[in-house]
Amino acid sequence: MPLPTPTLQTVRLRLRAFEDTDASDLFALHSNADVLRYWDSPPWSEPARAEKFITTCRQMAQEGTGARVAVERVSDGAFIGWCSLTRWNPDYRSAALGYCYSDAAWGHGYGTEAARALLRWAFDTLDLNRVQAETDTRNVASARVLEKLGFLREGTLREDCTVNGDVSDSWVYGLLRREWRP
Repeated sequence: MPLPTPTLQTVRLRLRAFEDTDASDLFALHSNADVLRYWDSPPWSEPARAEKFITTCRQMAQEGTGARVAVERVSDGAFIGWCSLTRWNPDYRSAALGYCYSDAAWGHGYGTEAARALLRWAFDTLDLNRVQAETDTRNVASARVLEKLGFLREGTLREDCTVNGDVSDSWVYGLLRREWRP
């Protein structure tokens, strides 16, 4: 069952489906080693990866497994990153939250604002009961975003990935519908 990609707007941000014209901004984001320093995959070196990413976003929506949206500032239309709900399971009423933002967007509350809008859509429109998220234990800023949204740290996945050649732990966070405070 296809899952329509939402178009959402907050006071400062617009969340929308990816467009082909986002490829260069997306490549700039994912080729930045500082942005990806806690990711379990290296920065992109091939611009074609951005086009493949956009195609995957569309396939995800078509297959009904999730929604990944571009995030842009309303004031100037600048692409600042993306936010997603993946591993959507309508039977279990669950999904996983993910996001990635340019370093110029850090520290402005954009990640929290965009995720809050996507979570509102998830709980209200998709009728989810649970959203899960994971972050590298060294990524304190990402953990802070999740905690501001009401997520609770549920555990640690020990040595579950390799980041920049180092074995790393991840924290698992969960947010239940009854705990959600829009």
